[in-house]
Amino acid sequence: MRVYIFDLDGTVTKQEALPIIADHFDVKDDIATLTKETIVGNIPFIESFIRRVHILGKLPVDRVNSLLEKIELYPDLHLFMKENLDLCIVATGNLDCWVSGLLAKIGCTSYTSNALVERNAVIKISKILRKENVVREYQKKGYEVVMIGEGNNDAEAMRIADISIASGLTHTPAKSVLSLADYLVFSEKALCRLLKQLS
Repeated sequence: MRVYIFDLDGTVTKQEALPIIADHFDVKDDIATLTKETIVGNIPFIESFIRRVHILGKLPVDRVNSLLEKIELYPDLHLFMKENLDLCIVATGNLDCWVSGLLAKIGCTSYTSNALVERNAVIKISKILRKENVVREYQKKGYEVVMIGEGNNDAEAMRIADISIASGLTHTPAKSVLSLADYLVFSEKALCRLLKQLS
């Protein structure tokens, strides 16, 4: 049996979470530079993530969660996920305290990075999700894993997945992802059609 592991930002959602937070709270210049350098692979994801959380961690967690809950999803893809809830998983490096509302709206099993929160602010990161560990977990359970992503932090998970799909719905996928992908899609319709063919 196959399971489908989806990156969140720019794959299931139409926008990236951290730039939305930065724009709303007017710290966008610092975050934009880090995000751009990370997407093109000039800064390793984990280093970039720690630096971005350091900038954004003082923001009120409840307001960030409420803001991200409103991010627009790709509707046909979300419908596929709702129709296959037991087989769809979201794996995101975003912090649990920031995206719990958004993930509840999506409705499937999810894996996140975790943070220690005190007085409505992020005190420190307690775990950074490595998406390849999620892939391995399901492979050990006997599943064939289809990994769908677009960023450098998806590359290792896509490398070890049984089938990997580079998603160009929001961004052009990173070069590291393009070199590993079994499939490349640039439209929601094409992605949903491919997922149904693989089901």
